[in-house]
Amino acid sequence: MDYLLKLINSIVTDEANIQLIFITLSALTVLGLCLGFGFLILGLIDPVRLRITSLKKNTHGGIPTGSPNLTGKQQRSFRHSLASKVGWQDSQTRVRLANAGFRSENTVSDFYALRLLAAILFPAIVMFGSQFFPELTSRQVMSALIAALVVGLLLPSIVLDKLIAKRQRALRNAFPDALDMLVVCVEAGLGLQAALQRVADEIQVSHPVLADELHQVNRETRVGVDRIEAMRNMATRTGLEDIRGLVASLDQSMRFGTSIAETLRVYSEEFRDKRLQKAEEMAAKIATKMIFPLTFCFWPAFFLVMVGPAILGVLAVWGTR
Repeated sequence: MDYLLKLINSIVTDEANIQLIFITLSALTVLGLCLGFGFLILGLIDPVRLRITSLKKNTHGGIPTGSPNLTGKQQRSFRHSLASKVGWQDSQTRVRLANAGFRSENTVSDFYALRLLAAILFPAIVMFGSQFFPELTSRQVMSALIAALVVGLLLPSIVLDKLIAKRQRALRNAFPDALDMLVVCVEAGLGLQAALQRVADEIQVSHPVLADELHQVNRETRVGVDRIEAMRNMATRTGLEDIRGLVASLDQSMRFGTSIAETLRVYSEEFRDKRLQKAEEMAAKIATKMIFPLTFCFWPAFFLVMVGPAILGVLAVWGTR
């Protein structure tokens, strides 16, 4: 506290302005802490949320009692999923959190509370650590505080983007195998829902992320959500264009009454062509990407090995003369 007063006193000389700045900083700190903890406990004190939770418990989580093929674990998973929340696709933050794999109802409140706490915690750490470096000027400390505030606000979003990229990479790697298996299951005579269930069971060990998404589609379908709408929700949760294209193809197939197996076969062939074109594109970029490693790593070593002995021989000849 004394250090903070000295820091403010080194910048502002007027006693009244110093008191005003100190009161303002204290009020902002208390306000930030109250808002952060308020976001965290909002789900516990909100009467509307408590009433909805009570209704869900009375109706077994919004799932009919006689709904077949739903275990207790699946019912609890569906109870905390986004399928029971209407309009979640309109929130960009909720969609980003769903893309990272966070599908519970309180994820948005937790995310904003985490950002607010990080924005308060990082400057507090900088303020505490600056006491051990008395050679720092007040301008440097203020710059560090502003930088810590910016880092605290941006770091949760950066971490969330990394989690989204990691999850989408896993889904993108699993999608070709799942698509080929889905084509085989549908052409063997299984319905689309049964084929999705079979594919989810088969890839549960090798690709658990995509298997969980397929299980979620089946759970939504069993409780009354339209099949295409459930698959659109999966495309929104994953954020992949490949899955969105598959859903669009299945939607057109069901709307015009064409064969689902033929649609999946055509889309699988188009997807293979797309993967081949992407591989050819990556191969074409290799020559350009190899210029800098060859220039700065390989070529100097090659020049030293091939030309070095000749240069040493020339220098030895000139040295004897």
